[in-house]
Amino acid sequence: MKSNQEIVDFALRTIDIEVASIQGLKTFIDSDFVEAVKLIHFSESRVIISGIGKSAIVAQKIVATLNSTGTPAVFMHAADAIHGDLGIIQKNDTVICISKSGNTAEIKMLVPLIKSGGNKLVGMVGDINSYLAKQADLVLNTTVEKEACPHNLAPTSSTTAQMALGDALAVCLLECKGFTGSDFAKYHPGGALGKRLYLRVSELYPNNPKPLVKPSDPLSAVLMEISSNRLGATAVIENNQLIGIITDGDLRRMIEKGANLLDVKALDIMSKNPKTIPPSMMAVEALQLMKSNNITQLIIADEGSYLGFVHLHDLLKEGII
Repeated sequence: MKSNQEIVDFALRTIDIEVASIQGLKTFIDSDFVEAVKLIHFSESRVIISGIGKSAIVAQKIVATLNSTGTPAVFMHAADAIHGDLGIIQKNDTVICISKSGNTAEIKMLVPLIKSGGNKLVGMVGDINSYLAKQADLVLNTTVEKEACPHNLAPTSSTTAQMALGDALAVCLLECKGFTGSDFAKYHPGGALGKRLYLRVSELYPNNPKPLVKPSDPLSAVLMEISSNRLGATAVIENNQLIGIITDGDLRRMIEKGANLLDVKALDIMSKNPKTIPPSMMAVEALQLMKSNNITQLIIADEGSYLGFVHLHDLLKEGII
């Protein structure tokens, strides 16, 4: 077993080598890269991405990133392609083949089949003198000086470079498309990221109790309304209009002052002109308002009409935080 310091040194060396592999990509952002972005951007069809081994795994990740940012993409395993899956490729699809060596048997069998169909071929390759690089219409260079593996064998820095260049491609495409946060939400409706972009408080407060008291209600009624509804507060309503709020913090402060509890009415405790938000407000904006005011709930109101409460717990439950 290696010492603790040796393990730390191995890890730092790996990170340094992989950082260097990504830094090296800067010199490979050339006219072929630009043309690949334009080719995909102006295409009315899809991107088919293929690879073998670790490159196939990278291909799947790039496909997922492209799909989630508005560029239709499909993964095709290079080995499966030459055994029937070649039918995935349709007319006008752009094909990206990923390979470190560019000389694997599967790639050598696949490339002529792609070219015979008239599809544009982009090679993401770590050897610009390889078969794939020479046959491709455009080359995305992912050459690395060495692998992080001490034997220079296991794909490590090479797959890191492939991943990074795939991200660069995807980001360039989303910038060209003018892809917005709202667009992103369309593709991620069930995730926390998507919810931050589309979820409104109008979808949250109807599920909550609607605590309210009148200004003349005694302290006992206020306590009952706050404790039974478990929102930590109650609205104070007069003539169907919101005039104040009472929180559990207000109750604690009143008790600390030593007030005569038998004489206390809701009007004596409430805070006037409470912070309210419209039902159309984004949930993430409600969260920011709670944070900036150091509060855990907000009243939902529309033109002074009390609608309900949204609580910090609602945002936690939805994964907004």
